[in-house]
Amino acid sequence: MFESLSQKLQNITSKMRGKARVSESDIKDMMREIRMALLEADVNYGVVKEFVADMSEKCKGADVMESFTPGQQIVKIVRDSLTELLGGEEGEEKLNVSSSGFNTIILYGLQGAGKTTTAAKLAKLLKESGKKPMVVSVDVHRPAAAQQLKVLSDSIGVDCYIDPEEKDAVKIARDGEGKARYMLCNYLIIDTAGRTVADEELMEELRDIAAAVNPTEKLLVVDAMIGQEAVNVAQLFEQNIGMDGFIMTKLDGDARGGAALSIRKLTNKPIKYICTGEKVEAIEKFYPQRMADRILGMGDVVSLIEKAQQTIDEEEALKTMERMMGSSYNLDDLYAQFEQMKKMGSLKDIVGMVPGAAGKVNEDDLDDKIVDRQMAIITSMTKKERRSPSILNASRRKRIAAGAGVQVSDVNKLIAQYEQTAKLMKQFSNGKGGFKMPKGFAKQAAKMGLTKGGMGGMGGLGNMGGLGKMGGLSGMGSGFPQSMGSLAESQDDAGEYSGAPVGRRDRKKKRKGRR
Repeated sequence: MFESLSQKLQNITSKMRGKARVSESDIKDMMREIRMALLEADVNYGVVKEFVADMSEKCKGADVMESFTPGQQIVKIVRDSLTELLGGEEGEEKLNVSSSGFNTIILYGLQGAGKTTTAAKLAKLLKESGKKPMVVSVDVHRPAAAQQLKVLSDSIGVDCYIDPEEKDAVKIARDGEGKARYMLCNYLIIDTAGRTVADEELMEELRDIAAAVNPTEKLLVVDAMIGQEAVNVAQLFEQNIGMDGFIMTKLDGDARGGAALSIRKLTNKPIKYICTGEKVEAIEKFYPQRMADRILGMGDVVSLIEKAQQTIDEEEALKTMERMMGSSYNLDDLYAQFEQMKKMGSLKDIVGMVPGAAGKVNEDDLDDKIVDRQMAIITSMTKKERRSPSILNASRRKRIAAGAGVQVSDVNKLIAQYEQTAKLMKQFSNGKGGFKMPKGFAKQAAKMGLTKGGMGGMGGLGNMGGLGKMGGLSGMGSGFPQSMGSLAESQDDAGEYSGAPVGRRDRKKKRKGRR
């Protein structure tokens, strides 16, 4: 979502990083570029004006102009200012909690904002944190809305209360609350009705529901794709019902990001969660500083590790790492790792969290279909071929390519990158199936909290080879600090295979050449 804004701000700050001296003219030029970048990202004009004026004043301070590294100081000011605009450094905004132990969350929003799927996503998140949630649909206007919520809740193993025959939304809300208390649930999530436009009839219904269940949390689900209109919607709901915070949806889309950057400043209400996809696991807590770091291309290692811990089977990941270190790593392991990686979200999201990745990986190459293609190639192999890739001669590769619907060169690239990773892992093996840490890594890992316990399931990302021009991501998360692009060749460089068995005629030519 922030792709365009992120690229522009990264270009602006990169110009300042290496400057030994910064003049007022430099600051003025930078502020003009930042102003234009924010306006093009659909950020509210008043917010942009105040933001740039405040940042300009800070950049002209004596601590910057007289610093030995003024360029770096300015980058820090941009980062801190962006963090403040998104909500400050306090970290996550937690949900309100009732002293009684029973909490009711009402989700509001216009039709199409994604309230129903967000209700299921939030319930799944609460369930994973040890809570017992129940969801209830009080949408009596949209056909099959209640059934949609029931299907989603069944898929995640969460209790759901619906009454398709009842047309009184307030009665359904009361009955749902009674059912949740009877089931000893400690969270009730109410999915309300929406409209294409917020009218007085809708507002009256929502006020009656709130009065009936006395919610501990009122969250507005906002579609990031509608731009500055999201701020108008937020202000309308705040005036009529009152809000405790927001959930931003569709952050995986191609919206320019103005809503997320404007809504906190203009409403003084926090963004509590963000949704980055359609799947039920595509929701995460919102951290202003982490989001600012992502926008500026500084990565977000903490969120990456948390996401890995939530989605990756740690026991299976450790087994895979042991096989890699013990030289028994095969294409079945690679396939399992592709599956784990897909659970973490899109490639763009993952790469965006890797520090230093910005500008080094072409985002046009980060197509999730690349992973699907590599998985198709592996599934076109026999069990024997997956477990012993060394037997893949020319005729076998031709058959595999036909089965997967790809070119032979695609099969060659996958095998070449697999072999590069296997060879690399041998260098880090201690010869006993264990891991040999590079010099100085243990101390650095401890500082970052990346010890065996802190890494969680990150070992499951031990190989990301075979991702087209993303060969540079091979080995990400295996536990050794290598910069992007240094662990494997790119797709272009790995285009022609040269290491595995080839046809009989080719072997004769090689022997003849040696003579």
